[in-house]
Amino acid sequence: MSQQNHSSPSGGRVAAVVSGAIAGFLAFALVVAGAVLLYANGQKDHDGYLSTGSDRFHTSTYALATDDFDNHTDVPDWIDDGAALGHVRLKATSRDGKPVFVGIAPTKDVKAYLSGTAHANVTDVEYSPFHATYRTHGGDRPAPPVAQRFWTASANGHGTQTVQWKVRSGNWSIVVMNADGSANVDAGVRAGADAPWLSTAGWITIGGGAVFALLAGTLVYVGVRRPREPREPAALAPAAA
Repeated sequence: MSQQNHSSPSGGRVAAVVSGAIAGFLAFALVVAGAVLLYANGQKDHDGYLSTGSDRFHTSTYALATDDFDNHTDVPDWIDDGAALGHVRLKATSRDGKPVFVGIAPTKDVKAYLSGTAHANVTDVEYSPFHATYRTHGGDRPAPPVAQRFWTASANGHGTQTVQWKVRSGNWSIVVMNADGSANVDAGVRAGADAPWLSTAGWITIGGGAVFALLAGTLVYVGVRRPREPREPAALAPAAA
């Protein structure tokens, strides 16, 4: 009878090594992702915001508006009412010296306000280099935005105008106009967010990577360690005379 070769790995040991390699890859990915989140958190300005550059948005119509910003968080009210979701900050500066208006409001109110007026919706934004794509609608001149009462947050005037808005669940739109409602809107817009969850998310992600690294090491150890040799049976004592 041929002797069994104990040096060949079993199917279970091979599976352990493969599973360990997969867990190791996940650990590496989680640690990198966590490091990126912590790095981003460290790039906030002195006000605690991560911001884009000041990019030019312009239209020959009366208003610039974003498409529906769908922010359905599906979180409990005690979280949605707190600071967990953070704040958004918008800074708008007129490029032609006119008083500028920037506002945030529920999408349904913005659509009702701009219905039948000439305006442009921002449909896409690309960076490096910056390029914005618009969908233009024809119509009449709207009433001045400063006279409306549906804005959740707004600012208007000469120079740079800043709006800070606490993020809420729902459907929202951003509008940039000349404060008097006139045509030819041309403004530099800078957007930012304080993202208070970045640090916590970064450390949790790194912690998950550490757990997967420990699992990977355990699985690989189980897969590569040599199995114990079977023990020889003890010799039987001679029978008593």
